Amino acid sequence: MHAYRSHTCADLNKAHVGQTVRLSGWVHRVRDHGGVLFIDLRDHYGITQVLCDPDSPAFKAAEKLRSEWCIRIDGTVKARDAGLVNPKIPTGEIEVYIRDLEVLGEAAELPLMVFGDQEYPEETRLRYRYLDLRREGMQRNMTLRSDVVASIRKRMWAKGFREYQTPIITASSPEGARDFLVPSRLHPGKFYALPQAPQQFKQLIMVSGFDKYFQIAPCFRDEDPRADRSPTDFYQLDMEMSFVTQQDVFDTVSPVLAGVFEEFGGGKTVDDPATWPQIPYKEAARKYGTDKPDLRNPIEMQVVSDHFAGSGFAIFAKLLEQDGTEIRAIPAPTGGSRKFCDRMNAWAQKEGLPGMGYIFWREAEDGSGMEAAGPLAKNIGPERTEAIRQQLGLGVGDAAFFLGGKPAKFEKIAGRARDVIGRELGLIDENRFAFAWIVDFPIYAADEETGEIDFEHNPFSMPQGGLEALKGDPLDVVGYQYDLACNGYELVSGAIRNHKLDIMIKAFEIAGYDEAEVRKRFGGMAGAFQYGAPPHGGCAAGIDRIVMLLAETVNIREVIMFPMNQRAEDLMMAAPSEPSSEQLMELGLRVVPKE
Repeated sequence: MHAYRSHTCADLNKAHVGQTVRLSGWVHRVRDHGGVLFIDLRDHYGITQVLCDPDSPAFKAAEKLRSEWCIRIDGTVKARDAGLVNPKIPTGEIEVYIRDLEVLGEAAELPLMVFGDQEYPEETRLRYRYLDLRREGMQRNMTLRSDVVASIRKRMWAKGFREYQTPIITASSPEGARDFLVPSRLHPGKFYALPQAPQQFKQLIMVSGFDKYFQIAPCFRDEDPRADRSPTDFYQLDMEMSFVTQQDVFDTVSPVLAGVFEEFGGGKTVDDPATWPQIPYKEAARKYGTDKPDLRNPIEMQVVSDHFAGSGFAIFAKLLEQDGTEIRAIPAPTGGSRKFCDRMNAWAQKEGLPGMGYIFWREAEDGSGMEAAGPLAKNIGPERTEAIRQQLGLGVGDAAFFLGGKPAKFEKIAGRARDVIGRELGLIDENRFAFAWIVDFPIYAADEETGEIDFEHNPFSMPQGGLEALKGDPLDVVGYQYDLACNGYELVSGAIRNHKLDIMIKAFEIAGYDEAEVRKRFGGMAGAFQYGAPPHGGCAAGIDRIVMLLAETVNIREVIMFPMNQRAEDLMMAAPSEPSSEQLMELGLRVVPKE
């Protein structure tokens, strides 16, 4: 017999009754029933109930067992009495009578319990992650992650892609976040960078004549953490193709992701990828207040400025006299009660707004039909409120909320309000994965304070219209750049790349990089584009966010095996740590204390 096990803790059933078996695992819990010890023995695969009574030669050893001790038992498989069968587990029809027991590893007093569903502070869970990972939900999440990655690889190979690895130590690149720098011992005063993405390398792979590339790639960005983003590193499905259009990329990656969500989505609806909408960036901002809209929510915002211009509601009327301002309405079907409207107004105040104007429609008390109610309705009068109602397609029992100003100032909070209204009113289809391609992203943005132009998104995107487009107002330039949103999260970002050196140099020049700087910072690409670069494009899909959605959690740390905390610290490994004096001397570095 094997030194540790003949079966896993999920293998045994009635067919094994009478057999002598060997199991190894952790003591999940111990129950003493009148001198008979019942032990749930757990391994990665499942749980088997084992028992021991005073007649067993292993009884004295079994009496000492505590939760999370790692043990090996030999015993005889027995059928459970009919009334004691546990249909919830695969081994629920049997139990194992212990005849021999060996303690493989004792456990000290536990800082968190593995058995049960107690909640523990995240700091405790991360400090003792090896215990936290033993819990059923975490085992399930990590297994799901592994299976998702395997499925993605299989699907990419089936589409004719091959996996190639790109360097981890490389040069700094402007990808929109801070680099993690690595000092060079051999070149004092110089630094490598951990790649924010394999962007330049995958483009060079295309220039090298490899038609289709993919990689499950680690990426490193020194970012501020949030619930759906790791502050240090993450993994993505990175892919690139030569001789393709934007639609070719969509047609390639959409079925891969749809297949993964169908396979692991627990029966939730996944729309046919051919029907996934393609929404221009500006339209997404106008309708949803975000470039990653949750389309499970049917609410679409609309511009209603005309109805408030010159109206009796002085706040909006005066606002509209300023250039670049507008009023948007957030329809709220079934939200037509003063109680709900006041609740949303209170939410807006918590978000830092003075409030949120609203109108709701109800049956008139005198029985004359429908009437509009609320402060705005009184100020702008029945004709304007009726015009708003008709534009928004609302009726009795519905409401609308209003925000105004320059869109860049209020769009994000309007988008959050849309989400809250949809959730509060039960409008969101929780049984669906709703995908949408967001297209036509602006390449440039102007700093609000200085007016300086910089890249808004990926600097390596091909501008629509090529070199000619770069001769006009930079803020009007849109790229062949796209994101894929799903249920309110950005899952994919990509572009058709700028593969022409003259366009690349001009694009960077507009953002303040002269040709010498471009050739210095991107010498590999600048050099390669002189030697017959093919048109190419691709994208990257966030593995962590995909698994987060499939695992139905809103915290990305629930699907990463060893994540950092909110302060970008690894509490388990005590990172970041202070370097030794010898290390600093070897690298020619000195740490300057903060004042």
